[in-house]
Amino acid sequence: MSSLASPEKVWWKPLCRDERLWVAVALAWSLFMFFGMLGWGAIGNQHLPVETYRVNIGEFRQLTNDFNQKYTVGTQNGVPVVRPPEGGDVYLLASAWKWSSILELKEGVAYRIHLSSADFQHGFSLQPTNLNFQILPEYDYVVTLTPDKAGEYQVVCNEFCGPGHNLMVGKIIVTE
Repeated sequence: MSSLASPEKVWWKPLCRDERLWVAVALAWSLFMFFGMLGWGAIGNQHLPVETYRVNIGEFRQLTNDFNQKYTVGTQNGVPVVRPPEGGDVYLLASAWKWSSILELKEGVAYRIHLSSADFQHGFSLQPTNLNFQILPEYDYVVTLTPDKAGEYQVVCNEFCGPGHNLMVGKIIVTE
């Protein structure tokens, strides 16, 4: 048969026993995983501690600047170190390869961290924990965070945001 010839009328052949078995196994596994994810989300309480609001980025930038001015306790490499009141709202703005401040939080205290981007999509990844969020301009992502261990944590942008992306590392300091 040449490559220019038309295919046979029935170019596919009915599935043999082994093929039917593998299709059935794949279908059963897919259904198990689908309903398992729904169940785990409902029963396993696997919901992100996040609220999302639409905001004006100019107003969010002003809130962040006011927050930084009010609670700054020092600087590290020219970046303000901010110690918010226990249990209060915290504002962190991502913009062009930097974070607006270094946060100093208290162990065992719940904070509401407001995250937004001033320019384009960024990622908020708290290392070495497994806390990851996408941050988009004009949205305020409110993450409820209760640090459970003292130490220094890196805040890494995990969404490629341009030529300075590799330099976009921030810090959260958790004190006892």
